[in-house]
Amino acid sequence: MFFVYILKSKIDSSLYIGHTSDLKARIKAHNSSSSKYSKTKKPFIIIWYCVFNKKTKAIKFEKYLKHGSGHAFMNKRLV
Repeated sequence: MFFVYILKSKIDSSLYIGHTSDLKARIKAHNSSSSKYSKTKKPFIIIWYCVFNKKTKAIKFEKYLKHGSGHAFMNKRLV
C-alpha cells in the first residue's frame, strides 16, 4: 500500500504534501530533525491521507495535488 498525505505545521500552518509506503514512520521522520524541509516547521499533524495500491498512482496523485487544479481541489475539498 502507498499513501499520499497532507501534513499541517503547528508552527505556521503551512502544508506539506508527500507520498510514502510507511505513513507512521514518515510522520515520525517529519517531526524529528531527519527531514530537511520540515525540521524548521515541526511539529506536524496529519490532516488527510489516501491509500493507493500502486506506487505510480500515488506519485501521480501527489503531483496533481501540488500543481494547478489539484492545488485548488485540495484547498476546496481536502483541507
